[in-house]
Amino acid sequence: MTSSIGTQSSLAQSDRQQAGFSLIGFLSTLTLVGAMGLLLVRAGPSVMEYWAIDKAIAAASIAADTPDELRQTFDKLAAAGYVDAIEGRDLKITGTGKAMEISFAYEKKIPLFGSVSLLIDYRGGSTHAVPEKASN
Repeated sequence: MTSSIGTQSSLAQSDRQQAGFSLIGFLSTLTLVGAMGLLLVRAGPSVMEYWAIDKAIAAASIAADTPDELRQTFDKLAAAGYVDAIEGRDLKITGTGKAMEISFAYEKKIPLFGSVSLLIDYRGGSTHAVPEKASN
């Protein structure tokens, strides 16, 4: 009698599907999450610096009327925002007054581990950073 009950319970267990990670699946997922975390930790400050440059250009274009004023204002805002990647002299400015078009481009090399690095090519600028007021 015991053998038939034992056989029935082992058949019931083999019919059920097992769920969960295998060891290889777990290690692969852990490796992928680790690599993404490494990229985030290493490249995150560079991306935040790019956003700070973009905000400084927008603010400088509102405050300045000439390209020289814009460069000086950008340098002051960049110093306050801990921007080291570019300076006011690196900005490409076309036009004058409120119709100035500002653009910039630079590369950032980020060491990951050993001799492996990540190279990011940043480009940005403003096209009429100051919106025109609607006439009523």
